[in-house]
Amino acid sequence: MNAKCEVTTPIKKQFRISTLVFLKDAHERLLLIRRCKSPNQGKWSPIGGKLDQASGESPFECAIRETREETGFSVKESDLHLFAYVAEKNYENAGHWLMFLFACNKVLPFLPSNGQEGVFAVFERSQIKKLNIPESDHDLIWPLYDKYGQGGFAAVRSDFTIPDMTEIRVEERCD
Repeated sequence: MNAKCEVTTPIKKQFRISTLVFLKDAHERLLLIRRCKSPNQGKWSPIGGKLDQASGESPFECAIRETREETGFSVKESDLHLFAYVAEKNYENAGHWLMFLFACNKVLPFLPSNGQEGVFAVFERSQIKKLNIPESDHDLIWPLYDKYGQGGFAAVRSDFTIPDMTEIRVEERCD
């Protein structure tokens, strides 16, 4: 008996860690970027990006770096309020995300120049729900900003495994 056993390894979806930074101008309008790249290509979103895991970058360091790189605006840790983290399982059927959401307390003094990341514009909060934004942002990201962006914190997980049946669970919150 010389049977060969074939071992199959399940496909592991990549886990990505990122930040989103919510910036406002002097008129309380929020800065958004219409992204030129995936994820969320062609959609409006707050600025942000992936942590440099190779260097051991923290979420605060990432938010500071991404703000500077994408907008040319310099912020420091004390300008940022970490108001939520969101663990997204199976987002766009492509992988898992751990996102750290920051509200910036420092007023953005200028509209950044458009660049390779996308096109910038500022919007009143009420206008954002009418924009082409990622579907999950309607139900998840913006409600968290509305509730905790000025103070407090929430730890949230969402599961996109079953299409059109996203599960959102607040694991902890501090109002």
